[in-house]
Amino acid sequence: MTTFLTSTAAVIVTFNRSAKLMNVLDTLAQQTVRPDLIFVVDNASTDDTGDLVADRARSLPEIRYIRLPKNVGGAGGFHEGMKAAYASGVNFMWISDDDAYPLPDAIEKLLSAYAEFEAETGNRPSFACSRVEWIDGTMCEMNTPRAVWDWPRFVHPGKAWALVDSASFVSALIPRWAVAAHGLPISDYFIWFDDAEYTRRIARSYPGIYVPESRVTHDTPENKGVNYGFVNAKSLWKFRYGARNEASFHRRERGLLGVVSFYMAVRRQMREGQVPPALRRKIYAAIAQGARFRPAIVKV
Repeated sequence: MTTFLTSTAAVIVTFNRSAKLMNVLDTLAQQTVRPDLIFVVDNASTDDTGDLVADRARSLPEIRYIRLPKNVGGAGGFHEGMKAAYASGVNFMWISDDDAYPLPDAIEKLLSAYAEFEAETGNRPSFACSRVEWIDGTMCEMNTPRAVWDWPRFVHPGKAWALVDSASFVSALIPRWAVAAHGLPISDYFIWFDDAEYTRRIARSYPGIYVPESRVTHDTPENKGVNYGFVNAKSLWKFRYGARNEASFHRRERGLLGVVSFYMAVRRQMREGQVPPALRRKIYAAIAQGARFRPAIVKV
């Protein structure tokens, strides 16, 4: 087993999924390189999450339970968890969901790839992310990182570490220096696009690396990516947050032209998916709201 002269904290955000959360804690206890601390951020769950975490902490004393007074979404939860992890002084933060189960060497593979990449290339990645698989072993569509134009620059046999500038918060390893330089995730996003915005923001320093030998299983009900052609009455609330947040990001980064380009892409997807006109109008309203939405970026 590789020995690392570093410290790592896991940050897991949860809401009313206590059984799956216990599976996550089980897999963290089985890691070949275990996190020094495990921050469980509870978004005011109404199930037995608190009791089960307290019981598990008896065998995993590295657990730090943070119960928030209200549900602030995944974005708010990761904001609070990373703030606490940064304050603890760790060198790396491993960020993931309460329904994603890392294979036993997943964290070790990320740490090892990060250290070797930096040593071999002289470049310091802004993050490292795992191959996220669905429950059947296929690639999880919603957790696919975005490659940069020269993604294969350092890829060679045995070390297929592609350069990426965007990844989900499912098994992402974020170094302390990136948080110090770029701040925390935007808590006001509540849910959706908070991870894409954050990893793109920290990737301004240098891209992240995709580490396919680090594997995680994401236990979601279905394997679908984020496509506005999938909007329906049940999923509308999430897509509205996503549309608002991404429109806000494009306005910040590219001005109104960026918002218009995003609007055109969403419009095409919804037309191709035959989304009912009433639902389309709600998404368009969310994009218009996002063009005016200026959430603060909090530094540590």
